[in-house]
Amino acid sequence: MDKFRFLTAGESHGKCLTAIIEGVPSGVNIDVDFINNELSRRQQGYGRGERMQIENDTVEITSGVRFGKTLGSPITLVVKNRDFESWQKIMSVAPEDITDDRAFSTYRPGHADYAGSVKYNQSDLRNVLERSSARKTAIEVAVGAVAKLLLKELGITGTSKVTQIGSACCPDDFKNEVDIMREKGDTLGGKFVVLYQNLPVGLGSYVHWDRGIDGRLAQAVMSIPAVKVVEIGTNPLGYQGSKYHDELVINNGEISHRTNNAGGIEGGMTNGEDLVISGVMKPIPTMKTPLKTVDANTKEETEAHFERSDVCAVEACSVVAEARVAWILADEILLKYGGDSLDELKKNFNK
Repeated sequence: MDKFRFLTAGESHGKCLTAIIEGVPSGVNIDVDFINNELSRRQQGYGRGERMQIENDTVEITSGVRFGKTLGSPITLVVKNRDFESWQKIMSVAPEDITDDRAFSTYRPGHADYAGSVKYNQSDLRNVLERSSARKTAIEVAVGAVAKLLLKELGITGTSKVTQIGSACCPDDFKNEVDIMREKGDTLGGKFVVLYQNLPVGLGSYVHWDRGIDGRLAQAVMSIPAVKVVEIGTNPLGYQGSKYHDELVINNGEISHRTNNAGGIEGGMTNGEDLVISGVMKPIPTMKTPLKTVDANTKEETEAHFERSDVCAVEACSVVAEARVAWILADEILLKYGGDSLDELKKNFNK
C-alpha cells in the first residue's frame, strides 16, 4: 500500500485544480513560497503560449498544515484557474447552463480526443480536452513540491534541466529552433534529465515485478502528457558489458561505484549513487498550421481544431518530471523507514 498517496481533480478551464495528499508525517516544514516557486518554474521556458501570460499560479493550502508544519492529517492544495471568469458559463456544473459555446468535434491528432471520445462516449470533445489537458500538471507540481519538502528534511535534493530542443543540443541554439517553428506555425519537442542526490541504498525491491523503483519511476515520467521515451542512467545501446557496468570501489572507507551508468538503480533498487532519469517529449500536437483529421459527428475529413497552445514546453515538462519523481521517492522513503512524525522518520532514516 502506498504511503504517500494523493488524488487530483479539476479541468483545464474549470474553477480550480485540487489535490488531497495523505501520508505526510507530522512536523514537516511547509514553505508556501517554495511551492509557488515550483509552480512558477513550470510556467517558464522559451516557447510557452498565451495562457502563461494569464495564469500566475499560486497554491492555497486548506487543510493538513498549521503554523507552517504538517499535522499528519490529509493536506488539501488548491490552485485556482485565473481564466475561469471567462469560462464560468461554458464550464458550469448546472444543467440549465448547457451551451454549445466552445464545443468542438474535430479530432486533434496526437491528443486524447479520438480514443477519449470513444471510451467515454463524448460527442463534444471539450469534455475530453478539459481533463486530458496538460494544465492538470500544475497541481501535480504542487504535490511534487510537498514531496520535495519532505525529502529535503532528509537531505535529499533534486533538479532538472533541458538537454535538447529539436535538433539543438546547445542552450544557445534552443531559442533559434523555437523561433523557426513559431514562424512556421509548427512545434518542437526535446529531451530533459532529472537528477536526485543523497538517496539511501535500498529504495525499491527485486522481490516482485511491481516493486522495482525503476519501473515505478518510468511509469511516473512516461505518463506525463507528450512524453514518449524514458531512460534511466546512460543508454546502454552499443556498449560492451565491460564498458557499461559500474565497478565498485572503496572511497574513504565507504563502498561506492567508479561510474554511474546505471543511473543510481540496480536490480530495481537505489544503490546510493545519484538518480539520473531522462525523458523525451514529443512535439506539442496543437499547431497553428493544422493537421488533417476527421470530424467526430459528420465523419468527414477536415482540419484539426486549434486551441491556444505552446510552441515548445520541454522546460515545463522537466519540472513536471522532477515533481513526479519526488512523489515516488517520498513514497519509497515512507515505505522503507515509516514514521507518523518527522522526528520518528528521521530517527529511522538515520539509524
